[in-house]
Amino acid sequence: MKKHNLAFVDLETTGLDPEKHEIIEVGCLIVEQLPRPGKGPVLRIIDELNLRVKPEHLETAEPEALRLNGYNEADWLFAVDLKSVLEALVKKAAGAVLVGQNVSFDWTFLERGFERTGVKHNFHYHKLDLLSIAFAKLYDVEAVQRFSLEALADYFGIKNERAHTAASDIKVTFEIYKRLLGI
Repeated sequence: MKKHNLAFVDLETTGLDPEKHEIIEVGCLIVEQLPRPGKGPVLRIIDELNLRVKPEHLETAEPEALRLNGYNEADWLFAVDLKSVLEALVKKAAGAVLVGQNVSFDWTFLERGFERTGVKHNFHYHKLDLLSIAFAKLYDVEAVQRFSLEALADYFGIKNERAHTAASDIKVTFEIYKRLLGI
């Protein structure tokens, strides 16, 4: 894992059920890990992807999810189909370890998207979950009672001006990851 790039991925979706809801936005930072003996890696962003996905079944969307994610037809006018977005993602993230806040949620939607579109992913088989890392490292910190992205950002003093947009949330995820590693 140390020799692989990290692919910090965040999705916005039309709800919580990957069987009926859709990905509507993908944010990804590709991060190179450079060895720094005894101090953990130096992390350097080497690529980025931020794309809106054209939903195919808005009739199954949860209205609250659309509101929370800021979905509106005007902003999604030039969104692209899921297959094109996933093809772009796997091209940029080839061999990378997937990293995310509650990564199992994002991975479940990605996995379902790969199945639906026929796109073959080439991620490394390991995944790193920011929520799990934070829970383990901050368990005894009285000021941390929740481990959501918002709660962790507040704890570390990281501003998220556009919460619930993939582009903003993934940058915050990356910053929290660095803080948790002491970088």
